[in-house]
Amino acid sequence: MAVPKKKTTKSRRDMRRSHDRITLANHVECPNCGERTLPHHVCRSCGYYRDREVVTGAGS
Repeated sequence: MAVPKKKTTKSRRDMRRSHDRITLANHVECPNCGERTLPHHVCRSCGYYRDREVVTGAGS
């Protein structure tokens, strides 16, 4: 079984893990109602997607 010859320092370990962080989801403003929503998704408050109503009675 392979065993490391030297201890990995905290600095080297943390530099390796620098890309493992959690990123926040990007939000855009709905052009119809102004509610914050995910891009390329139907707005949950008004039911519009790309200037068309695709869900009737959303948020009611």
